[in-house]
Parts: sequence; structure tokens; C-alpha cells
Amino acid sequence: MRGCASHNAERTRYANRLKGLRVGQGIRLHVAGDFLSALPKLRMWDGAALPAGLVARRQREFTAWQFVHRQLLALEAARRTVLRDSQEPCSAQVRQLRRRSDIGENAAWLYVMAFFGWREFHNRRAIGALAGLTPTPFQSGAADHEQGISKAGNSLIRAMTIEIAKGWLRPQPDSTLSGTKNASAPAARGCTRTCGERSRTIGIVALARKLLIALWHDLESGEPPSGATRKPAAA
Repeated sequence: MRGCASHNAERTRYANRLKGLRVGQGIRLHVAGDFLSALPKLRMWDGAALPAGLVARRQREFTAWQFVHRQLLALEAARRTVLRDSQEPCSAQVRQLRRRSDIGENAAWLYVMAFFGWREFHNRRAIGALAGLTPTPFQSGAADHEQGISKAGNSLIRAMTIEIAKGWLRPQPDSTLSGTKNASAPAARGCTRTCGERSRTIGIVALARKLLIALWHDLESGEPPSGATRKPAAA
């Protein structure tokens, strides 16, 4: 089931190639199920028909996109069946994370299956280090500064947590992580005009690390971040 992330990335690559071929000829066309039927009707920017070689290339790219898309739909359907029927501890953890108002099925599945579900963490430092969200200090003589995050851990978890952190403040304004006393929140919001891009990035990464630790506490103790809302339980 962890193949959903790789299939989704592969589908995105094919879609981007199709969009690139489209934009290069000044054509507007959405990549969907009716792509092949609409292809003969397309015209270039000057009204001329598409060259045969370009049409054949588009057909090959779309066939590959369609194949990956169908595989991804099948994987997602199988995953939903597992989450509905399985009584395994990992499935229970995924269902627990899904009850959050901002953690969807894909994120919850990846968090558990690729990070929390098969490891035992003893402290928050281990979580930050494994996700590559810990700072990297540099000391040499009188120089003493941070070089940014290590990026030595799970790249999928790190990227997803940072994206969730960017959107955390809007759906969870009352949680502790979104509070005004949280040093990372003002920078993550980007609400002050004096905040530069670097300070905003630092704030988002700090919020992502705290969010990942909060999710670990949630799975361990069943206590979400203070003030965070949950989705109502499914019938």
C-alpha cells in the first residue's frame, strides 16, 4: 500500500509532460478520461491541425498516465477496504489520525506505515532526527551557527509534514501549536511585513517538527494538541 505515493508521483510526471506538450503549442486541454477523444479536434495556435508525430506522442503519454491512474485507483480502493475491515494496530492508528480535521487518508496512512507504525520512539529528538527536521549546528573557532535542518531522515515524511504545517494555522486556529505564544506561528503565518522568506521558512519547519511530535503523542496517549478539533466519527 505504500506504493500509492510513488504511483501518485509517477502519475503527476506524466500529467506534467502532457501539460508541457500542450502549453508548447498554445493548446488548452485538461488531462482527463476524454483526452483521446478530444485530441483529434485540437488545433495549434495558428489554427493548423496537430502534427502526426505530436499526436502519437500525446497518445503514448496519456496511455501511460491512464495505466498508472487506474493502478492508483485500485490501490486506494484496496487501502480503504483494509482501513474499514482490518483490526490490526496499524489500521487503528490510521483511523485515529484520520479523525483529525486536517489529516487526510493519504497523510495518515503514510505517517503510520512509513514512520510511526513499526518503530518505538522514546523521545521527541528521535522523531525529529528520523524525519530530518533537526537543526545542524556548525562550530569552528569563533563561528557558531546553525546550517539549517539535516534532511537526513525520511524525505516523504519531512515533505508532507512541512506541507501540512503550512496549512495548519487556518483549520486549527485554537490549537496550542497555532497560539500566539508559539514562536514559530508568526513566521509561519507570514502576517508581519518585516518577516523575510528565511524567517518564514524557519517558522514553518519549527512548526512541522512540533506537529510531528504532537501526532506521536496523539498516537501514544490519545491526546491531540490542546485545542485541536477532530472530525466526527464516521457512521
